[in-house]
Amino acid sequence: MLAYDPSFVLRPKAPIPDPNPTRSSLFSSRFSFDPRSWFRPSFAVGPNLSLNSVEMVALRRIGCGCFKNHRLKVEAVSGGEDLFDTATVKPVPYHLVIMVNGIIGSASDWRYAAEQFVKKLPDKVVVHRSECNSSKLTFDGVDTMGERLAEEVLSVIRRWPEVQKISFVAHSLGGLVARYAIGRLYEYSSTLEPLGTNRNCSSEEKTEYSKQLLEQRNEAKIAGLEPMNFITFATPHLGSRGNKQLPFLCGLPFLERSASQTAHLVAGRSGKHLFLMDNDDGKPPLLLQMVDDSDDLKFMSALRAFKRRVAYANANYDHMVGWRTSSIRRQHELPKSNLLVIDAKYPHIVYIEGDTLDDIHNKAASNVEGQTVELEEEMIRGLTQVPWKRVDVSFQKSKQRLIAHSTIQVKTYWLNSDGADVVYHMIDNFLL
Repeated sequence: MLAYDPSFVLRPKAPIPDPNPTRSSLFSSRFSFDPRSWFRPSFAVGPNLSLNSVEMVALRRIGCGCFKNHRLKVEAVSGGEDLFDTATVKPVPYHLVIMVNGIIGSASDWRYAAEQFVKKLPDKVVVHRSECNSSKLTFDGVDTMGERLAEEVLSVIRRWPEVQKISFVAHSLGGLVARYAIGRLYEYSSTLEPLGTNRNCSSEEKTEYSKQLLEQRNEAKIAGLEPMNFITFATPHLGSRGNKQLPFLCGLPFLERSASQTAHLVAGRSGKHLFLMDNDDGKPPLLLQMVDDSDDLKFMSALRAFKRRVAYANANYDHMVGWRTSSIRRQHELPKSNLLVIDAKYPHIVYIEGDTLDDIHNKAASNVEGQTVELEEEMIRGLTQVPWKRVDVSFQKSKQRLIAHSTIQVKTYWLNSDGADVVYHMIDNFLL
């Protein structure tokens, strides 16, 4: 019989740095241990008890820890955190989900949602919570943050060369940063081989080639991966400028004008971008540029490449981001105030609306060329060139309604737990 000294001290093995870490080396370096160093038997192991038995005892003792749920967290080299299920090392998850925080946020803001992703889709996704834009770095401007996010995404993909698909889930300002980043990461290629310079091609061959050119399938990718879901939570897609787009100002015109003029003092270049007060090198405001393609940044082509675009928006009690800007709607397009729960499973989802291609064509036809439009209207027209699903959320009956901006993403579970059904709705409708 084996007895143990009750005064044993846990002595986990120190990790050995690996200059070129892989998933296996990261696992072994962070979680490797010697069972004999964890226990101090009061006498030697007898002939009927092998070392393997001791190891099994040790494994059972720590079974209530990280091995219980088969879940492993691996710190990213460039910041942030990759989350995946240890049982899926073989085969490796094929879908990469990038989660982006909002202003003055960090990777921890998406902790709860990331864990739910891995729990519900353990063999399908690897979730990366970005941390290249956290805390004061969120004041650097949408473009600077977008460039950093693009570089971080590329570094994550290098660590996960097996992934084939990519999706983005972003909160608040992070949605604008993600929209910029995908414009930088956009890749386009034609699947049709060139005809060549052979002058002996018959007219029939040339005619057939021209027909194929018109009907060809074009392949658009984001960072070399197939784009699937682009999802935002309470993101000011139209900026914060305008009536009630920054709700805590109570819609008072003089406060809204003052906020536009002083936003850069509070939130740096990000404030300028949000209030459309930037005119770098005489160019239009950045958010206006982002509703179209430019020579080197294909913002709308990148957005169009995703199979789904979803905007979750707080219909009320969001003091940071207005309903219009987060749902990409005009005032008269907002649902009526008598919002009702549409599914008991998701008690805070009160309205769902999806665009069709016919809707987009009809809206485009109704836009009169040459007419003078405001910046907000111009951004709406640009962003609605592609179909969106709009999911309206209301915490009106919740005790957490006054912090709806954080509750919609469950920023901190003990404080924002009522938003859990919104997270579940997002995962349950996630396109794999």
